[in-house]
Amino acid sequence: MSRKAAVVALTALAPISWGSTYFVTTEFLPPDRPLFTGLMRALPAGLLLLALTRKLPQGAWWGKAAVLGALNIGAFFPLLFLAAYRLPGGVAAVVGSVGPLFVVGLAALFLGDKPTAKSLITAVAAAFGVSLVVLKAGAALDLVGVIAGLLSALSMSAGVVFTKRWGRPEGVGALALTGWQLTAGGLIILPVAFLIEGAPPALTGTNLAGYAYLAFGNTAISYFLWFRGIERLSASSATLLGPLSPITAAIIGWAALGQALGPVQLLGMAIAFGATLVGQMGPRAPRAPRTPKSAKKVESFSSTEKNGQEVSMDLEGSRVRR
Repeated sequence: MSRKAAVVALTALAPISWGSTYFVTTEFLPPDRPLFTGLMRALPAGLLLLALTRKLPQGAWWGKAAVLGALNIGAFFPLLFLAAYRLPGGVAAVVGSVGPLFVVGLAALFLGDKPTAKSLITAVAAAFGVSLVVLKAGAALDLVGVIAGLLSALSMSAGVVFTKRWGRPEGVGALALTGWQLTAGGLIILPVAFLIEGAPPALTGTNLAGYAYLAFGNTAISYFLWFRGIERLSASSATLLGPLSPITAAIIGWAALGQALGPVQLLGMAIAFGATLVGQMGPRAPRAPRTPKSAKKVESFSSTEKNGQEVSMDLEGSRVRR
């Protein structure tokens, strides 16, 4: 497995994990508490990572961490859960699948990445495939839920682009950066949750198990893998892993809830998964020009004779850090 393939595979574990969010929300958590759910998902995970890494932002990174925390967590989580509570899972997934299109536009604006026919076609194909997988006839449309879903996709797309633009400070690992964002996002949600939803609800053992899974497996670990992957992949490649989330949700619905998967859904999975694969295929690096054998001999002779010592040369050139 190549290095890029390994990065893609590890990054893909994040949206695969997020595909379980709808199932856990509807089956394990108390109803109609999207803000509290977002809070319980973000803040415990962020505080745990802060305790493990023991690193705090410095200088301008206080502001950057707050912005990234708001985009990736503080605004995204409440909007995501609001859409999940007000829309059928399929409709919410389709609305959220427009994220790659948002990323194409935002990357052109803030990263200077010009939209290509490939990026636009794969983004549209991914959204179309997701719609075939999860959208059913007669699905109810709630305006507030649709707007919340679109804004959640826009928020996370902006988070991807600015995470790519700013990178991370020297000497700070992806785990610490993840902790900063989760903590900042959780602190943003905290007062809003209490003002709008009031005191926390009484929690059962099932509720606590659901929140524990969302906070640690679905958030702390998954977001670490996600932010680590964004550093190493292009913004469009990373966000085109997103369709793996509704595909996973559909498979969980089939396996755990007995939901049917017909030919149309299977075709949609194939289209969405194909778009995801195509999105990971970057342009082939040009081959280095071949050096004539005679030139190699002269170079070898010159390097060995200089000062009577052999001189080793870096034939690959300088490394470019991604």
